[in-house]
Amino acid sequence: MDLEYILKGLEKNLDTILSLTQKLSGQEIRFKKINTDWNILEIICHLIDEEKMDFRLRLQTVLTSPYKHPPIIDPESWPKLHQYDTQDFQIKLAEFQTERKTSLTYLRSLKDPKLTNYYEHPALGNLDGNHFLRNWLAHDYLHIRQITFRKYQFLKNSFGDISYAGIW
Repeated sequence: MDLEYILKGLEKNLDTILSLTQKLSGQEIRFKKINTDWNILEIICHLIDEEKMDFRLRLQTVLTSPYKHPPIIDPESWPKLHQYDTQDFQIKLAEFQTERKTSLTYLRSLKDPKLTNYYEHPALGNLDGNHFLRNWLAHDYLHIRQITFRKYQFLKNSFGDISYAGIW
């Protein structure tokens, strides 16, 4: 795995996420088409939790303590547990930026990391450093798509026919 490729991707994605979420109205931030959707605030809160409690921590664990299981997480419980819907969007956006920069600093500090170190997940098998790096970047792409789709839905819901733009 090319660590530099992942680093550049995570760095670009930080810029992309910040760009997509700048100068949004309160309505845009909290819009969801159906109640089970995540709004943009909830997506940002999720990205913070993933940054701190999932990808960075899991990578650190496999690099420093191979074969050790990282702490169990339950991302589906986080929205209620961490009260995503009550958070201040600007504060959370700044927190995401801080956490991502912390992750980038950590990744840049790695010198010849043993990315083949792994731990055995009971359902997913051996998960090594390469696995966490590529999935970290892919996770960003999924939520960039989700933010973009939520903005698309808001536009359509708020202002009407956008069919001339093309089919989503």
